[in-house]
Amino acid sequence: MSENGRPILALKLSGVDIGMELLGWLSLIGIWVLVFLNFQNLPDTIPIHFNAAGKADGFGSKWSILTLPIIASVLYVGMTILNKFPHVFNYPTEAVTEENALKNYTMATRLIRVLKLTLVIIFGLIVFRTLQNINGTAEGLGVWFLPLTIGLIFIPITYYILKSIRQSKTNVK
Repeated sequence: MSENGRPILALKLSGVDIGMELLGWLSLIGIWVLVFLNFQNLPDTIPIHFNAAGKADGFGSKWSILTLPIIASVLYVGMTILNKFPHVFNYPTEAVTEENALKNYTMATRLIRVLKLTLVIIFGLIVFRTLQNINGTAEGLGVWFLPLTIGLIFIPITYYILKSIRQSKTNVK
């Protein structure tokens, strides 16, 4: 038992979980490769910020492109470490007990995996579109980028919360 009274369990990863982890790590490596392959050809000034409409509205040194894979890496590794301790997460159910811990922990850690993968994909898209802007093959991120990003983040969270609430109601009956 942990300090908060929740059981500490070692979760076995399913094939889906392993696939998401592998895809996430490969995507993260892909961002770094994309940046390093293009870095030498970047102009001294590149777009570093885009407004809500997806138009570039801030510019900086070409070294700024490194902030995207660095932030993506820190988030990915941090969330990977956090995911090893599901007993410290907040849950939308009343109590995590011995009986429901495995199901709660499995759903919560899967949500974190989905969010990790989503964040890496979002950062990868930003890098890709920034490089397209620099090469003149695109203008801005596009008006689709902000709604897509919001959807990619909040749809899995909403799904998880609703599924957890439904699960807790069926456990009570």
